[in-house]
Amino acid sequence: MISADLQKAIDNLNIQDVYVRDQIASCSAEFDPKYDPDIERLNVQQMHLVKQANVIEFDDQNRLLRVFVRLGARWVDQSEKSEELSVKALIEAEFTAEYEMTELLEEASIDEFCLKNVSYHVWPYWRELLSNQCARMHLPRLVLPTVQFAQNRHQRLEDVECGEDTLQK
Repeated sequence: MISADLQKAIDNLNIQDVYVRDQIASCSAEFDPKYDPDIERLNVQQMHLVKQANVIEFDDQNRLLRVFVRLGARWVDQSEKSEELSVKALIEAEFTAEYEMTELLEEASIDEFCLKNVSYHVWPYWRELLSNQCARMHLPRLVLPTVQFAQNRHQRLEDVECGEDTLQK
């Protein structure tokens, strides 16, 4: 069930843009993924962080919510003793998601929206960036799953409408 704070944010925020703000992609000096015979031994670790959000007020009527989300993947050799030496490759990006705010929102609404919804909007962009960057760096293909909104999973089949017809059990 969606809280009242989250529903208010959903009703008053319209996505305007998603873009990359910062990106890092590198391999350690001694690691060459194209020719490494043991590349499959590496473990992939992922990072996901909603870093910060801010509201920009242009005037009494025009406000913009900007949310910064940091995502990453790194390939790690867990047989290495040092964490620093264990990281063989990494790809990280910080995305900015911008939303037009039609009504001034309480901080609780903004916080809940940032933590529960923004990553769904950013995810397809991260998925594409990571897949392409892996190919460019000759890293093993890493395909992230698509993400679905939780409320869709529990919807009853007879409640889903397709055009004029309603699906039946």
